[in-house]
Amino acid sequence: MGIDKKAELNPLITTDPYAREHQIFPCLSAEQIVRVKRFGQLENHKKGEVLFERGQNSVDFFVVLKGSVEIYENRQSGPNVITVHQENQFTGELDLFNKRDILVSGRMGEDGEVVRICPVSFRKLITAEPDIGEIITRAFILRRTAFISHEQGGATLLDIGDSADGVRIERFLRRNGYPVSVLDEASSPEFQSTLDRHGLSVEDLPVVLIHLNDRMLSKPSNYILAQALGLVEDFDCSRVYDVAIVGGGPAGLSAAVYAASEGLSTILLESEAPGGQASTSSKIENYLGFPTGISGQALAGRAQVQAMKFGATIALPIRASGLNCSKYPYELQFCERDEESRSLKAKAIVVATGATYRTLDVENNGAFDNSGIYYSATAMEGDLCTDEEVVVVGGGNSAGQATVFLSSQARHVHLIIRRDSLKETMSDYLIERILSSDRITLHTYTEIIKLEGDGHLEQITWNNIRTGETETKQIRHVFLMIGAIPNTRWLNGCLQLDNKGFILTGDHVTRDPASTSSRPTMMLETSQAGVFAVGDVQSGSTKRVASAVGLGAISVSHVHAFLAEMAEALAE
Repeated sequence: MGIDKKAELNPLITTDPYAREHQIFPCLSAEQIVRVKRFGQLENHKKGEVLFERGQNSVDFFVVLKGSVEIYENRQSGPNVITVHQENQFTGELDLFNKRDILVSGRMGEDGEVVRICPVSFRKLITAEPDIGEIITRAFILRRTAFISHEQGGATLLDIGDSADGVRIERFLRRNGYPVSVLDEASSPEFQSTLDRHGLSVEDLPVVLIHLNDRMLSKPSNYILAQALGLVEDFDCSRVYDVAIVGGGPAGLSAAVYAASEGLSTILLESEAPGGQASTSSKIENYLGFPTGISGQALAGRAQVQAMKFGATIALPIRASGLNCSKYPYELQFCERDEESRSLKAKAIVVATGATYRTLDVENNGAFDNSGIYYSATAMEGDLCTDEEVVVVGGGNSAGQATVFLSSQARHVHLIIRRDSLKETMSDYLIERILSSDRITLHTYTEIIKLEGDGHLEQITWNNIRTGETETKQIRHVFLMIGAIPNTRWLNGCLQLDNKGFILTGDHVTRDPASTSSRPTMMLETSQAGVFAVGDVQSGSTKRVASAVGLGAISVSHVHAFLAEMAEALAE
């Protein structure tokens, strides 16, 4: 079986992860076992004894010395054994790096002996024994990839067609690397029987079935869904973190990796899923080190694993709602739900909230969000428009990547721009592909002026700005990648912004006259000492993944300098 193209967390995306047996289920050597034993305790268990169950968090890590351990999931027909760990093999997957609910259960397959290692000692093992840590990390990534591609250990989404809520829910799960099986009326023979078995009607859809206890969630919000699936991590709000990072795009993830790896207590707040605007790209081909390209989601998935491996807490889906700079340590307000507000304290803040694509300037511009209007073009959105005619709006690299990707799925792609050409805004390699494809038509000096449909987009009208000619086409899917609106409203005037709302940094800020610091403002430092801005949210930033990653790393050196400065000041 070839790997599902939606399993974008896979580091290679070439074969079924289960086919890579020596990497996904490796055996530790006798010498490595001796080193592992120093971090845990030996235990004997009887056949059938449960070591851990789905839905638990902060579970222990087990290495099998004698006997075997079965990894299984609960299904309607009963336990389904996914794999069996034999002697010198180990349990676990990515959720051992965090405090989220695990996806599967484990029990003794036969009488045996294991090494049990608690979460704290497991993290010490990963750090102290890098060769073993590398084997474990690679196996964990492949196991999660296998769960995604084989739809194991996850949830089931029941939907009728591509409804707005259904698209939102599926996108949220896939972007967070959570296995999901989608049953819809058109393509799933078991759709109706599943509805009948659970007493559901079409009006209840979309519904998420959680297999742990067959719990059903009808049209859940992202937060309610994340909470039910155990994606929401508890963290201590009374703790003062060394650095709090707001935003999980490439810049924020880079800052989290470097901060955590350098020993800073680090928390990252993300409102939906790691990746930012980069995760909307099906393939990034001009990022250093990936000559064949990498999807934005795969890049974000790798970075998230790195950050968690080093001990960073990634809290989602949590939306920052305010920053109090009037006292130190700084107080960061956030919302887990619209009606609830909490806060945490940090000695330094890195703002990496990025920017969002603009909407169309038409009468009903928000009426078809997720039901015909999309702001990303990944494998999931590609599946929605297979063999259909689609439109991409925008002239930047993201729009170009989307156009090229969708042309392999859709019957035809119309790329709409207001300019006369793509030369000033798009990379040459993308322009060449677009102009040479007979499945892509470039429309210059053009804009969409009308959207029509009943619940789902059905028809659009565009206008040529120069000639005034209009054309109406039966098109159900439009991808918007136009302009950028900075995500800075939550700052409530705490930091200096430019005239477009982006955060000013370095020499562009005006120092507060009341400030006691006489040193120059650091390159990424905002008008508030110890608060830094990186990535697309920064005024004048280069909208490239590589620059965002680099600036995220540089911000951590600034954080170190600021923390040293504050420690010296407090010691006086």
